[in-house]
Amino acid sequence: MKNNLTPLEPKADKATVRRHNLSLVLRAVHDAGEATRAGVATHVGLTRAAVSSLVEQLLEYGFVSEGGKTSSGQAGRPGTVLRVSRSGPAGLGVEINIDYVTVCVVDLAGTDRVRLVEHVDNRGVQPSEVLARAARLAARAVGSAGEQDLVPVGVHVALPGLVTGGTVRQAPNLGWQRVAVEGLFAQALLALRPLHRPLPVSSDNEANAAALAELWYGAGTEGVRSFLYLTGEIGIGGALVLRGELLRGAHGFAGEIGHMVVDPDGPLCRCGARGCLEQYAGQSALLEAAGIDAGTGMQGVTELERRARRGESAARSAIERAGRHLGVVVSGAVNLFDPDAVMLGGVYRELMDWLAPAVDRELARRVVSGLWSEDGKRLRASSSLGDAARGAAGVIVREVLADPAAHAERDAG
Repeated sequence: MKNNLTPLEPKADKATVRRHNLSLVLRAVHDAGEATRAGVATHVGLTRAAVSSLVEQLLEYGFVSEGGKTSSGQAGRPGTVLRVSRSGPAGLGVEINIDYVTVCVVDLAGTDRVRLVEHVDNRGVQPSEVLARAARLAARAVGSAGEQDLVPVGVHVALPGLVTGGTVRQAPNLGWQRVAVEGLFAQALLALRPLHRPLPVSSDNEANAAALAELWYGAGTEGVRSFLYLTGEIGIGGALVLRGELLRGAHGFAGEIGHMVVDPDGPLCRCGARGCLEQYAGQSALLEAAGIDAGTGMQGVTELERRARRGESAARSAIERAGRHLGVVVSGAVNLFDPDAVMLGGVYRELMDWLAPAVDRELARRVVSGLWSEDGKRLRASSSLGDAARGAAGVIVREVLADPAAHAERDAG
């Protein structure tokens, strides 16, 4: 008879349990912002003696700091306050987009400590050159972080395309096909820092990274745990978070909402299909419809916002048209996945005042449950903290929180 039972995991030894508990305590301090040893013990369900031992180890690693007194309101002496360290391990995030590169360093508390932006057109440029440019910006950020006693322990690169296994399979707006991003970026960064230990490099789609930033630092901190995130740039990126987890799909490509079809006989898209949402609601489509040169990028978006604020009909009509198409496509996603909210980021965040009414009307008309109209403010601008570079850096921070011992051992090795 065939045995279909799932193989059991080996029994955890003491060292494995301690590593798990070390993460448990560090995450409890991180999530609380400030905590006492007694408070952590109550929260995680460990004895005070066990928590004190784990805290001492985290202090030795430099992952937490301790100082100042707080009162729990109960009888007894005030406790000493624990916080995650403002120095030591940090995450390095890199966003490579069509017309800019952003790099940021985030500390363990989630604070954005270094941010560098370079506005440059990356279309038609060799991937190796773009990645070398991003590596130079990243090296500058590492140097600035060092001046603040921060040590990035890894790099996460966010890109506008289909990303899997360290490779960009396709990034239509960049013109990239099967680019080994992680290897090329790691080589470029190491060449700039030859005497330093190589930093581990990982990668993902930029909309995924932005959605994670929204979850960890934006709306997620307010209790919104299921949402559809759209980022409007030259392309349109999308990501779906359900109950605090990013939905990746079978191959990691879920969320490509910019290439959902509005009209199968519509204009040709860079992806090779016709009538994709990007051709109706992407940045270039918005600017062209308003009579603004699409090649002006963010300057054009600023001009579009200025004209809309002045009440110019062409500008407002262009934004409303994009909003209608967005609403039609997004309502299908809402019907399929039932998120609590839809977050609009990128240029959509800047145009929210004029875009939202048209999107909301379509959602109210097309979401079959009727809950969209009943629940009120479910269409929201993304938080100012919810950007891809910050989310990418946050991925590295979460890795440290998940296994602080592993990072301490690597640094000691």
